Order: sequence, then structure tokens, then C-alpha cells
Amino acid sequence: MKKVLFATGNEAKVKRFKDKLLNKGIDLLSLKDLDISLSVEESGTTAVENALIKARAYHDVSNMPVMAMDDSLYLEKVPDELQPGLYVRRVNGKSLSDEEMIEHYSNLVKNYGVDGKIIARWVYGLAIINGKKEETYTWSKTNFWLVDTSSSVVNPGYPLNSISKNIKLNKYFSEMTQIDQENVQEQEDDVIEFIAKNV
Repeated sequence: MKKVLFATGNEAKVKRFKDKLLNKGIDLLSLKDLDISLSVEESGTTAVENALIKARAYHDVSNMPVMAMDDSLYLEKVPDELQPGLYVRRVNGKSLSDEEMIEHYSNLVKNYGVDGKIIARWVYGLAIINGKKEETYTWSKTNFWLVDTSSSVVNPGYPLNSISKNIKLNKYFSEMTQIDQENVQEQEDDVIEFIAKNV
């Protein structure tokens, strides 16, 4: 079985891909599994650039295939200077806790939304380094609503799921079942295929 290091400290992100990659014969390892801790300055201007920066740094210390991911968030009708972009968790130089993120983004919706919601979109970047080979992939998910009222269900590591709603189902991401996810086709099979092909 192939082993790949996922260069993230977010265990929820590891869980997001682990089972699907196991089905492809790939054992996705976390930084915790290998007891690796680095401080990497993410100085890129896009999610793909930041993913590459992280993948290179962790590949250098682990000497094994590495994948890294970054994401950016865009909110309609929110002024440019307040757009999260690449800095979804870092606001005004501070790294927010899950609870602080829910409060911050709920307030943005209260200030700039209409009827308690804003149209939002995630854009993702993924980088894989396997030996000297570097591959990147970018994708975005379907537009969704960011809302000003939180669900009582919070996904650790993905706090915004409790104030994000699927437009088609009008349902919080944190409350969506496996069947809901299949119905809205947010399975990321293309991403899994990309990873399997390049590690």
C-alpha cells in the first residue's frame, strides 16, 4: 500500500480523504502520525501556490510523497478589504478559533447580507510532490449561502459548515447526511482520482 503524507494539522481534512484513498490502496498519513511539526510561511497569492509551498516544505523533511491543500473563500457584496480569500481563519493577523470564526462570519453576513444570507464560494488548491515530480489541481464547489444564524451542529475543524447552507436543499452543511451529499454531488471523485494518479 502506498503511503502519502497530508501536510495539514487539521485532522478533519485528513478524515475527509482518508477512507476514499484507502479504497484506492493509499494510506493517508497525518503530521501527527509522523510527529512532524513545521512552521511554514504561506506567502502565495493563490490556493495552489500555498499548497505547493506547504508540500515542498514537508517533502523536504519527510522524504516521502506529500500532498498539501489550501482553500480560499469569496463572498458576494462584501468589500474587497474584508474578503477572506486565502485568510479564512486568519483575520487581522490573528488565527481564529472555531467559535471565533462562526462569530466573525455571522457578523459579516449581518452587515452585508440580504435576508440573513450571502452567496459564497470555496476555491481549492492541491499540490502533490512525489520524488521530483510536482502536480497541482484546483477546483471550486457549488455556490452556497453563508448565513447569520448558526446550526447547533458544529463540525470540529470545519466551523463554517454550521453557518453554511446548500442552496438546493436549504440545509446546513453540518446537518447534511451522506444521502444529501450524494444528491448534491459534492463527492470530489475527481480530486480522489487526481491524488491516486499522482502519488
